[in-house]
Amino acid sequence: MDTFLIGGRNRLFGKTKVQGAKNSVLPILAASILNAGVSEISNCPDLTDVNSTLRILRHLGCTAERSEDTITVDSSGMNRDSISDRLMREMRSSVIFLGAILARTGSACISYPGGCNLGARPIDLHLRALRELGADIDEAGGSIVCKAEKLEGKDITLSIPSVGATENIMLAATAAKGTTRIHNAAREPEIADLQAYLRAVGTRVSGAGTSTIEIEGGPLLDSVKHRIIPDRIVTISYMAAVASAGGEITLEGAEPEHISAVTDIMREAGCRITEEKDRVHICSDGRLRAVRPIRTMPYPGFPTDAQSPLMAVMCAADGTSVFVENIFENRYRCASELMRMGADIRIEGRVAVVCGVPRLHGAKVTATDLRGGAALVIAALGAEGNTEVSEIQHIERGYDGFDKVLNRLGAKIERRRIFIPEE
Repeated sequence: MDTFLIGGRNRLFGKTKVQGAKNSVLPILAASILNAGVSEISNCPDLTDVNSTLRILRHLGCTAERSEDTITVDSSGMNRDSISDRLMREMRSSVIFLGAILARTGSACISYPGGCNLGARPIDLHLRALRELGADIDEAGGSIVCKAEKLEGKDITLSIPSVGATENIMLAATAAKGTTRIHNAAREPEIADLQAYLRAVGTRVSGAGTSTIEIEGGPLLDSVKHRIIPDRIVTISYMAAVASAGGEITLEGAEPEHISAVTDIMREAGCRITEEKDRVHICSDGRLRAVRPIRTMPYPGFPTDAQSPLMAVMCAADGTSVFVENIFENRYRCASELMRMGADIRIEGRVAVVCGVPRLHGAKVTATDLRGGAALVIAALGAEGNTEVSEIQHIERGYDGFDKVLNRLGAKIERRRIFIPEE
């Protein structure tokens, strides 16, 4: 088991390239089974969730190899329509394979997925939509068995703009006869990236980025090349790191439009930010002020994944900031760990009130989920003394070399291996 030992109060300077988006690469890797051919996908971050996805592809009979930041998948040899319980439990995003396998083979068998425990994230929207397309679904013994002799395009209206459900419908609809329209679809940039990949393999799909997406089923091409968009949450996390520690960095390969809801908040907190077409420059003296209430919302609103990193920043800001979490009820799990560092946070249901303190102090803390773990690192960068963050495997689900990148920018982060004796 590895931990991070972080020395606080080291300012960050320099430039770094933003990694590819975790929430794009996972559904696009799942989509790579659709064309029964070769997909060359570049700008892929080296993450444990990506490696889990590659294991699923290989389990299904595909070949999947990485060379630097490019993953090449050959799905022509796919010979399974089921995913083992062990592989499904490794990450929440594994459920996206349901629509892809169903489209490719006409049947699919998976168990319920794992991932961070952020509260109820039911997949009933996914299953209801697949049933509307013509799938027969049996849920028994923790397994989901789908069969479809023929999928038919339909108009499907989602009760909430679920990203995962939107993606699963898009994938399944590539094999449906006729046209499928998704109403109240998720509008996240990662949906548009999936659309770009599906267009590259020959699917007629449009509307990503709006609330209505239209997919026309039909034959797909054999091979395709695609480049993953930059990760907006990673961009925000490095911006938050500078806000916490102080300093001045440039994030290259970023997409400013994707993070505008957060950029506005960080400017209000006292950061100086300039943007160009594919880069973001941020400067902070480490002295921050409280901001207007932050309410997490589906895109283009303030993203729930950015809530924990921004909470870490506001813990040492001048004044009181209020967070309202509208997506995941357990998104405040890192708050108790931040309080170990001296933060003043009060939680009532989905509302968190953060009263800024003059300075956080180092402590032993535990990452409980991906973004909460990143928040602890961000808080530690601005804290007095040393902070030890354990359970960092959560962080490595979504950040490619988080400690290495921050160290290159001037942070002092030491990775330590902790050996736990067997009983």
